Amino acid sequence: MCFFFNFISNCITQKPHRVPAPEQPVLCIFGTGDFGRSLGQRLLQSGYRVVYGSRRPHSCGPLPPGTQATSHEAAAQFAKLVFLCIHRENYDFLETLAPQLKGKVLVDVSNNLKKNLYPEANAEYLQRLIPGAHVVKAFNTLSAWALQNGPSDANRQVYLCGNSAEAKQSVAEIAAKLGFTVLDRGSLSAARELEDFPLQLFPEWRLPLRLAVGLTAFFFFYEVIRGIVYTYVDQKKDNSFRIMVSIANKVFPIVSLIMLALCYLPGIIAAFLQLYRGTKYKSGRFPDWLDQWMLCRKQLGLLALAFASLHVLYTLIIPIRYYVRYRISASTISKITENKTSVFDTTSAWRGDSYYSMGILGFGFYILLGISSLPSVSNALSWREFSFIQSKLGYLTLLFCTLHTYLYGWDRFLYPSTYKWYTPTGYMLSLIVPTVVLVLKLLLMLPCLDRTLTRIRRGWEKSSSENAIEKALLT
Repeated sequence: MCFFFNFISNCITQKPHRVPAPEQPVLCIFGTGDFGRSLGQRLLQSGYRVVYGSRRPHSCGPLPPGTQATSHEAAAQFAKLVFLCIHRENYDFLETLAPQLKGKVLVDVSNNLKKNLYPEANAEYLQRLIPGAHVVKAFNTLSAWALQNGPSDANRQVYLCGNSAEAKQSVAEIAAKLGFTVLDRGSLSAARELEDFPLQLFPEWRLPLRLAVGLTAFFFFYEVIRGIVYTYVDQKKDNSFRIMVSIANKVFPIVSLIMLALCYLPGIIAAFLQLYRGTKYKSGRFPDWLDQWMLCRKQLGLLALAFASLHVLYTLIIPIRYYVRYRISASTISKITENKTSVFDTTSAWRGDSYYSMGILGFGFYILLGISSLPSVSNALSWREFSFIQSKLGYLTLLFCTLHTYLYGWDRFLYPSTYKWYTPTGYMLSLIVPTVVLVLKLLLMLPCLDRTLTRIRRGWEKSSSENAIEKALLT
């Protein structure tokens, strides 16, 4: 009995046995440049042990605390996975390390200075150089800065490809532990595509930027001809000073309104195509030009917001311009001298207040659209909320901005003096696209078209339903 109580007492007072945590594997990094040091620092922070391989291990510069540098041959023996943070032109020495690297996972993070610099991808060349190793292309789309500061919205993804599923899995586990999202692009034949990613300069912005530059240049020269050249030829009057503010403040809202309308025009075209074809499958696939147009709608909208913001800033400086202050003072002095009094015009007051009100409301919704397109905001919204803001409020924004422009023109289109050299004003041209978009959108909102379009987008096909009706009638 005493033995039993002593046994229980010893079990209670005895300290629990702690199971030692599994030791993290050693990872090897060839290269002690900015990327190699940043990668090593992140791996250390994630609990890995890191050893560097260098040509000059004793004079390779400062390394992250807790790491060591040795020769390439010695470093390769420590680890089963090696990060190659070196350029392709320095790969030649790796051939001599083929025995030490046999069976190991080699992670190629290299990039080139331009596309098609070599006949094959760097990772494919590395695999041919060391056939006994498992080469994985990964981490090449990240920068040293992204590794130092952690993944953000713009640098959250790590693309990888390779011929060995086990090798890719080991690299994917490391990337996930570093806080990145892994996207597997398949076999090593995709390495060329991954190496071209960092060389792309705003690929989604090319079409919107070209369109913005083209519209800006066209309307700038159009307004210069009508406002500066025409005045000089017809009245021998030099108005060239108006180029800096007055002409610019006409061009910015014109380009902004057209580009905002172009954000919603491809959706209108796509809807009418689906109604015409009666399906969204197979033959209902959109043309390539329409697909590309729809993919850059966000960029079109952001550029439209930028032009609208410039229009607001230029408008705010109008009262302090010398030309405006001179006109106001000259008009006041003239009326005092001639003893004249201006009669208050209620119609002009209504027009002016409505014009400014539509502009303020339109720009307010413009800002809301721009904020909701930010990744940090859009990620917090459900799809229904995001589509409501970008679609419903987007069309409301277009409506307010279009009304703002109509109120600006008011009845000027009735006067022949408006058409200098028989040309319409810039704001008249800018109203064509948004007016067409709004009219077509109203047509799509008709119950008969809206119900049919909703059914098509939910998978209904005109042909299949007709076949079903015919079969039902036959039976």
